Amino acid sequence: MSKRTHGTHEVHQELPPTEENTRRRFRRTGYATVKDAQNDLDKLRKILDLPGEDEDAARRVGDLLQAVMRGRKPIPDASDVQRRLGVGIDLEGKMTMGQLFESWLGSKKTRQTTTNGYRSHVRVHLGPGVGHHRVDRFGVGQAQTFFDAIADRNDVIRAENAARREQEQRAKWTKGGRPPAAERPRLAEERARLAAMPPFRRVTGPATVQSIRRTLRTAINYAIKKQATTFNAAVHVELAPAARPKGLLWTDERVARWQKTGQKPSPVMVWTPAQLGAFLDAAESHRWYAFYHLVAHHGFRRGEGAGQDWENVSFERRTVTVAKELVVDGWTPVETEPKTAGSAGTVKIDQGTVEVLRQLRVRQEAERAARLAAGKEWHDTGKVFTAEDGSWVHPEEFSDGFREIRATTDLPPINLRDLRHGAAALVKAGGGDLHDAKVKLRHSTIVLTSDTYMELFEDYEDELTERAAAVVPRAGRAAPAPEEPERPSQEEPGELPPEEPE
Repeated sequence: MSKRTHGTHEVHQELPPTEENTRRRFRRTGYATVKDAQNDLDKLRKILDLPGEDEDAARRVGDLLQAVMRGRKPIPDASDVQRRLGVGIDLEGKMTMGQLFESWLGSKKTRQTTTNGYRSHVRVHLGPGVGHHRVDRFGVGQAQTFFDAIADRNDVIRAENAARREQEQRAKWTKGGRPPAAERPRLAEERARLAAMPPFRRVTGPATVQSIRRTLRTAINYAIKKQATTFNAAVHVELAPAARPKGLLWTDERVARWQKTGQKPSPVMVWTPAQLGAFLDAAESHRWYAFYHLVAHHGFRRGEGAGQDWENVSFERRTVTVAKELVVDGWTPVETEPKTAGSAGTVKIDQGTVEVLRQLRVRQEAERAARLAAGKEWHDTGKVFTAEDGSWVHPEEFSDGFREIRATTDLPPINLRDLRHGAAALVKAGGGDLHDAKVKLRHSTIVLTSDTYMELFEDYEDELTERAAAVVPRAGRAAPAPEEPERPSQEEPGELPPEEPE
């Protein structure tokens, strides 16, 4: 309302009560005209109408208007207050990055494991690092300082880890037997120093840093969409590039080097067809043999194989359609849609793989019948790979089984994911190119395929080049016949098929 007092006009308006349910009122004096007072009163009432029946929003509006009154600030536009109410942030414009992360994560509609990845970045890195900054004042300087701090912390961790390794050597007695009495005090002192040192810690690698930056950028884009800020500082941060590990073939020379030093040439190593055949021979009696066969020949991801349903397998058309994944959230298996549209595709399989899956189906039906005949429960999950009672298989069981089988062989080390990468090597060995590998592995772009497998393909190019050169006759010596690549018989269980279909 407005009234004339000593030549000026006032505005009085009841506000929503405080959190303690205490009454409060907006009061402002000094208006020169009734029209000015009425304009502000109208603005107040529009703002007060915004919360509707939402008591929490009404209280926040009351807090805002009380702060406006005490600070003699202009009454904000109702549209601006409505926008801030929708985001769930401080109505005075003091939204922190921590509040932004909380609001953004609450709005996410991504699959559970993806959202949990975002939460991990916020909990471990972004919240402690930038959560105290205001969103509308968060600039490139603050963002760059945060990422530089990660790099500095990595340097400290590396130095501390190196110092601990050196101290471990000083604290060991390496000459065999029990250390002599004269050496024991020194060793005790060295071990005490070791105990006082920081434990080994992992650095935050370049790929993880890039992933954290993506999380920050996405959160700020959400703030821009909600008009809480207009600038995304994460876009302009300078970071060291995260080089994608290159896939390399376990050639004889690399195997010899590994046997001598114990070091892998690359984080992504791939078996040759002969090495893969040796592994599949060793795995043939294992319960998960069909799983490893499918991954090795057709590039299935672990979660795709674990989540595969029989209803999406066609023996007649020789196809397997990827429609579900079984992934791990923390330690709990969770069934989800494939992460990308490209991952959810139909894979053409060879006749050898069809026979392996047929045999698996027969065995599974026999297990089902035996359990039901014995009065035991059978879980009809419809999965291709199941436990003895038909229930889901925890994805880590496939990784554990892979490691157990490899340990029984003298094969050079790879992990289960590398077995998928080996499907790209089979494409090249069968005469395919990078595009064929992209299709086989269902990559979103050929750039990803090229970045990962170009050097692997070049290993095969070396072999092809040598065979091509060998057919040229030279004076004084006969041209040697080019060696035919080994093609194990398809009839022998566990061996490679004659060719990979496109």
